[in-house]
Amino acid sequence: MRGQVTQRRAAPPRLAHILIKGPPMSERVERFTYDDGIVRNFAFATAIWGLVATLAGVTLALQLVLPQLNLNEWLTFGRLRPLHTNAAIFAFAGNAIFAAVYYSSQRLLKARMFSDTLSKIHFWGWQAIIVAAAITLPLGLSQSKEYAELEWPIDVAVVVVWVVFAINFFGTIAKRRERHLYVAIWFYIATIVTIAILYIFNNLVIPAGLFKSYPVYAGVQDAFMQWWYGHNAVAFFLTTPFLGLMYYFLPKAAERPVFSYKLSILHFWSLVFIYIWAGPHHLHYTALPEWASSLGMVFSVMLWMPSWGGMINGLLTLRGAWNRVASDPVLKFFVVGITFYGMATFEGPLLSVKTVNALSHYTDWTIAHVHAGALGWNGFMAFGMLYWLAPRLFQTKLWSKRLAEYHFWIGTLGILFYIIAIYAAGVTQGLMWRAFDETGRLAYPDFVETVVRLLPMYWVRVVGGLMYVAGIVMCLVNIVMTWKNRPAKYEEPVHEAPALGADTDPAPQLQIPEHAPLLEAHHRVAYFTRAAWHRVWERRPAKFTILVTVAVAIASLFEIIPTFLIRSNVPTIASVKPYTPLELYGRDIYIEEGCYNCHSQMVRPMRAETERYGEYSKAGEFVYDHPFQWGSRRIGPDLHRIGGKYPHLWHVRHMDDPRSTTPQSIMPAYPHMLTKDIQFDVIQQRVDAMAMLGVPYGDAVNQAEQMARKQARRIAEDIEDQGGPPGLEGKEITAMVAYLQRLGTDIKQAPPPEAEEAPSAATPESDTTVIRVQGF
Repeated sequence: MRGQVTQRRAAPPRLAHILIKGPPMSERVERFTYDDGIVRNFAFATAIWGLVATLAGVTLALQLVLPQLNLNEWLTFGRLRPLHTNAAIFAFAGNAIFAAVYYSSQRLLKARMFSDTLSKIHFWGWQAIIVAAAITLPLGLSQSKEYAELEWPIDVAVVVVWVVFAINFFGTIAKRRERHLYVAIWFYIATIVTIAILYIFNNLVIPAGLFKSYPVYAGVQDAFMQWWYGHNAVAFFLTTPFLGLMYYFLPKAAERPVFSYKLSILHFWSLVFIYIWAGPHHLHYTALPEWASSLGMVFSVMLWMPSWGGMINGLLTLRGAWNRVASDPVLKFFVVGITFYGMATFEGPLLSVKTVNALSHYTDWTIAHVHAGALGWNGFMAFGMLYWLAPRLFQTKLWSKRLAEYHFWIGTLGILFYIIAIYAAGVTQGLMWRAFDETGRLAYPDFVETVVRLLPMYWVRVVGGLMYVAGIVMCLVNIVMTWKNRPAKYEEPVHEAPALGADTDPAPQLQIPEHAPLLEAHHRVAYFTRAAWHRVWERRPAKFTILVTVAVAIASLFEIIPTFLIRSNVPTIASVKPYTPLELYGRDIYIEEGCYNCHSQMVRPMRAETERYGEYSKAGEFVYDHPFQWGSRRIGPDLHRIGGKYPHLWHVRHMDDPRSTTPQSIMPAYPHMLTKDIQFDVIQQRVDAMAMLGVPYGDAVNQAEQMARKQARRIAEDIEDQGGPPGLEGKEITAMVAYLQRLGTDIKQAPPPEAEEAPSAATPESDTTVIRVQGF
């Protein structure tokens, strides 16, 4: 009978004796078509936004060697870099993900998408979000958190569109005609669930205006949450969905089955559970508690194994098909893409080791690592998918296979030019920053000496970037010309498949042959080792999704709860006070101009850094920093101890024309700060928002504007007395000067160590310690 297995007594015990008993398939055959129109839309969007993202990247590369290309306040490096990263991640990679999900899910589940309307809302909603980002980021409307710069109204839109996507995806699973979920679907589920968790909890803010907000977290805890999100955005937006893409499109292109089903199980679950722990390794030697960064390092090193499990599974899928790689550009892109995945996932754990991180952090080494993954892994997997999809979506031959070959080679060379030069730049930076001469002094005390040394390597990066852009232009031309050769009307093949049983799907059970107790242990071991248990999970998408959510949540909470609830993680300092209203406004300008893209505010406890910048940074100095500004890269020097180092007039001249104070500087000029008015009327609202977050503002809660005007007038008078231009008291430059002159000065007024843990409450005017949990 159907669904039963009989046992012959003479036969040795085998897995065939194990019965996974489930509901019968429905005998009713259903007819259906696939919605390839939505896939075409996302495929075109992938190619177009890929060109936009990389053109923005080349523009930034040119601005670093030709600072005069920072044309105006809206097109400076600080404002365009977030546009580049968001376009690369959410526009280019994001649309590639959705194209892959919509095409492969329908075929793997044998069902049309749950709702064509939801598919269209998803597509146009996502494009609208990208356009909103392209408008707001150059305007300086930013939260300043990497990969999470978008302000709160756009964040709300992202969540809404993501929910639409999730409903459409899980609705399709619910009406599927294929009982088991293929491995690609596992990775799509992990992506949808985890990105929702990460994005929502990292973007909890208090609005202070239509496009202004402050995160509920501060300082150390904000840094922890940001890199819990930032690292795992790479994991679950740039890794897991592309692994799903790999598991579907690579076997299709190679016409070979996936190498190992059991390896895919091990790869998936270990990746989902381990990846989420690794974020704190981005914060080695900072004010983050050492236990947290060490824990992140341990899990990052462990992450190498499941990551390479995926790479091996991908490359070995090509067994028996390697001869086709030489002639098939699709397979070329996939092979090189998976190879870059292996390189990046080896280098990531390497960079998480503290000894290596001490050299690499804040340098261009990290930039090279990121671009090897983004251009090599994400880019080449997306291009391979597009070339495989184009003839199937447009129902005609690919316009030019030779052009696709040219794209592959010029793109590969472009990546190599880029990353080799920037790896060299990163190592050069790290070694020069920490070099001492024979007298025990810094060998390169002037930061700009390092910048000048890197310029030839930056020019090589420009060349590599232009080659990669040329490849994308070839891809776009090839796709457009293929589309132009499409038939007058697309055919919509009708597929048939039996509907799943309408019963309640009782839990499959392991069946042990009767009167054979000695075989029970063998059967149970075989049931586990041959992954029959996982086949059970694959039949239960709700259970599978819950298990993924639990794995992600457990790993997250084990790090988040101690960081927030153990007071000793963030010891407070009595002399640290909130920013004055004018300083707060100046800090907002610092964020608006994207200064965090080039400068850090974190002096690490290393001799080379304390010799160069001053006393190392303490956790208690950041308790009022909403958001934190530790940075992740130093194109310019660290600024955490800049306060009081130079007179007011130096800062005015430096912002107006950086070359007037540092002739070899590559910093953009900000002359508009000397003419742009301070919006005094918004300062009170911003102070109120900070007060809602627990910042003890005292009288400033009711007198913020008056206090800001008074401090601005005093600073403007000092600038004029030092020989500077008159009439700056209402200009943004005075707020910027106020903020910069405040940085790092609280610690200079710190009380004796025994007073640092005084339990009394404080006002901005007192010298007693504020004991508080940041962000609450």
